[in-house]
Amino acid sequence: MNFFEKISLWVSDMGRVFRNELKLIVHDVGVLLFFVALPLAYPVVYTLIYNPEVVRKLPIAVVDNSRTAESRSFVQKASASPSLEIYAYCPNMADAKELMAEHKVFGIMQIPGDYAKNIGRSEQAHVEFYSDMSLLLRYRTFVAALTDLQLEIISEITGERISSAGLASLAASGGLPIESESNFLGDTEQGFASFVIPGIVILILQQSMVLGVTLMGGSSRERRRRNGGIDPMEVKGASTLAMVWGKALACTVFYIPCTIYILRFIPEMFNLPHYGSPVDYLLFIVPLLLSSAFLGQTLVIFMRDRESPFIVVVFTSVVFLFLSGLTWPRYAMSKLWYWLGNCVPGTWGVEGFIRINSNAASLPEVGTAYFALWLLTAVYMLTACWVTLKIRAGHHDMKQLLK
Repeated sequence: MNFFEKISLWVSDMGRVFRNELKLIVHDVGVLLFFVALPLAYPVVYTLIYNPEVVRKLPIAVVDNSRTAESRSFVQKASASPSLEIYAYCPNMADAKELMAEHKVFGIMQIPGDYAKNIGRSEQAHVEFYSDMSLLLRYRTFVAALTDLQLEIISEITGERISSAGLASLAASGGLPIESESNFLGDTEQGFASFVIPGIVILILQQSMVLGVTLMGGSSRERRRRNGGIDPMEVKGASTLAMVWGKALACTVFYIPCTIYILRFIPEMFNLPHYGSPVDYLLFIVPLLLSSAFLGQTLVIFMRDRESPFIVVVFTSVVFLFLSGLTWPRYAMSKLWYWLGNCVPGTWGVEGFIRINSNAASLPEVGTAYFALWLLTAVYMLTACWVTLKIRAGHHDMKQLLK
């Protein structure tokens, strides 16, 4: 048999495995749950949970110890902010703390008695703010609103001081010498869903793929134990490489509709960022799906039955979320966690997809992440071949013992 005949035979075997794997997928309700129901439902559920994306009208208590026109003006400007709502004026901090303990307010603004006096003397005035830190999204909203309020008050006081100094022409120009303006690249709405969902959907693709593949692997090992080391639903005569590639391609092809739905239609349905080229991020996602499929086949070595994926794989979802850098920047992680994150396809998938989807990067501009995904595809393909050989060899030994 010459080289081309071997290649033709290998492709034929891979095609047989591909067709057999697709048949197993569509006839397994558990696998369909992971391959179809989970990718279809989870992005919608997560996005609905995080809507509305921003927190508005957070109730706060005010303790005004100054009781002057200046302090009342400050509170009025705070009340005008779309992010803050004055829930109550309290005579002292004890009453304000009681409201916070009852979760009627999530912040306390305390204006000291010398607030107006310090402004009149051209000295620095202070306003104290206490925030409930049970939810960082509230704290972020408070910081942004108070920063804008501070800049507005500074601009107004500076104009008054310039005018009182006789520099009317400078006061008429208004504003600060240097204006501050925030531009949130990739998240113009400043919303939490716009920030987190593009990364979450990539992890959903990876985890649902790994869960489905390991579930099928656990089912295969159950069948082998019941049939003396033979899986009657496995393609006979196929090489290990053809077996591994056939299974991976079947899962990847089956995932294409769900991938298009998640990456293309979910952002449009919920008005999330989607500035990148669909061609770029669909090409980018191919090695993510392949590497996830090979990773699942590698993890089959830990699967003894169909229930094993729920014990071995499900708990890793939270771990992979942290390793991806969505909740904590990867450069701030220790070397151990940083390199462990490099071994997870979803980490590179999150990094590259967010750049393409939210910041309109091209495929060459995410070349490092793209190369890393193909590298992981190659590595996990080799480990999947090793696991497949080991499982087959182990069951051949079982057949010898049964003889």
